[in-house]
Amino acid sequence: MIEVKVDQSLVESICREEIEKRLDKAEFDMVMWDKNELVRRTCMSWSSIQRTFFYERDFPKVKLGGKWYFPAAKTTNFLLNYLERMEGA
Repeated sequence: MIEVKVDQSLVESICREEIEKRLDKAEFDMVMWDKNELVRRTCMSWSSIQRTFFYERDFPKVKLGGKWYFPAAKTTNFLLNYLERMEGA
C-alpha cells in the first residue's frame, strides 16, 4: 500500500496564488464595463448603485448613445476607495 501525505496549507497557498493571477488577468481583459457588468461586479442592483454612489462627482462614467459605460480600472479604484470611505464613516 502506498500512502501519500499532502501539506494542505501549501496546496491552498498554491491554489490561491493561481486564482489571484487569473483574476488579475481577467480584470485587465475588459477596458469598459456596461451597466450589467457593473451590477454583476458589485453584486448590487442597478437601483442600489444609483442610490449609493452613481451620482457621486468622482464616480467614473460616460454616456454614449444612451448607454452608460464605466472604465474598468478607474471604476475598480473608485469602488475600493468608496468602500474604505464607507467603512470609516
